[in-house]
Amino acid sequence: MQLTILYRGPLASCDYDCSYCPFAKRRDTPAQLRADRAALERFTGWVREQEHGVSVLFTPWGEGLTRSWYRRALVELSHLPHVGRVAIQTNLSHRVDWTSDADPSRLALWATYHPSQVSYVRFLGRCLDLAARGVRFSAGIVGQPEHLDAARRLRADLPRHVYLWVNAASGHTYTDTEAADWAQIDPLFAYSRTPHPSRGLPCRTGATVVSVDGTGTVRRCHFVPAVLGNLYDGSFRPAPRPRPCPLDVCDCHIGYVHLETLDLYRTFADGVLERIPALRPRDLGPARSGLADQAWSEGAGSAAQTSESAQEQAAEAG
Repeated sequence: MQLTILYRGPLASCDYDCSYCPFAKRRDTPAQLRADRAALERFTGWVREQEHGVSVLFTPWGEGLTRSWYRRALVELSHLPHVGRVAIQTNLSHRVDWTSDADPSRLALWATYHPSQVSYVRFLGRCLDLAARGVRFSAGIVGQPEHLDAARRLRADLPRHVYLWVNAASGHTYTDTEAADWAQIDPLFAYSRTPHPSRGLPCRTGATVVSVDGTGTVRRCHFVPAVLGNLYDGSFRPAPRPRPCPLDVCDCHIGYVHLETLDLYRTFADGVLERIPALRPRDLGPARSGLADQAWSEGAGSAAQTSESAQEQAAEAG
């Protein structure tokens, strides 16, 4: 058996405050951070003890890579022979030199560029640093109308092999002309543009893919509240076959990618968790411009980074 787990612990704090994000700029107390660390360490221990194959995507409400315990977990899990892939969604606000300790054949990052929160040069620099280190990653952006020029610029400056995805902005209805502009950047944008009918359709969630929270409670995915059991007490048993979806529509990539009717496992193959397609409708972008050299020197080339927050230090001390 190969089980894919979407893990979301209690961490809720993020260092960004994007206007389109419903959980930005929350502040966790030291006690909450210690609880999140303990929950993650328990989960990591469970994965370590398994005899079947496991892959993990961390999907924290907050930014995980600013917390040392997430970086440690990614490194540790990447070295376990039964772990197929370990990935995390991140804004790349933290330096990426820690990835040198991980197994690059298993580690992957799903990085989001937020133009209002970080300089273009810094984000691009992080991406180029990852590419130079041989780390698998995708980069992406929310398809707000005001982000179009930034997305075009990023596509031009990223290495050609790096997939740049675009998430449709929540609440925004795209004209065909707008959608075509975004599809020039992300050939798969059409999947994000419109919610997918899903009720009664076979989905891998609940069978080979599950969502797990910090207490070990298992649900089929982040969007269906029904509990399937608990990871730690043995009450969860994966379904022997795909379960029909109980929701009318699915409009988030980490959900609809598992719908069998969309056949996106063929598109993404072994890049499902980190959102890296194996099959591409066409070349994903033009050659990089000279700005990449500036980004490297100002972003990736510099090891300067502010120290971790006093909250994290308090959590570590606990």
